[in-house]
Amino acid sequence: MERTWVKELGKLIALCRNQQEASALLASLLTPGEHVELATRWQIVKMLLDGEPQRDIAEKLGVSMATITRGSREIKYGDGTFKRFYERLKGK
Repeated sequence: MERTWVKELGKLIALCRNQQEASALLASLLTPGEHVELATRWQIVKMLLDGEPQRDIAEKLGVSMATITRGSREIKYGDGTFKRFYERLKGK
């Protein structure tokens, strides 16, 4: 069962009216390192969905293969959330 405060975080993010508000919220919630890590994880997802090889991604972003594998597994076996948001971002 998902904890109430985890659901509340989703609601909080959904309340953002625009990109600036979302960025400000993330900057307030996360440490600078967490913010960079989250952004890097999204870059990994985008590159994987664009068909880039995992080793190339690791080299370009300076991340471990384990980090990339985690994203790859979520794309392959997850509920489609990454692909759905990737397509929204691309305007499809």
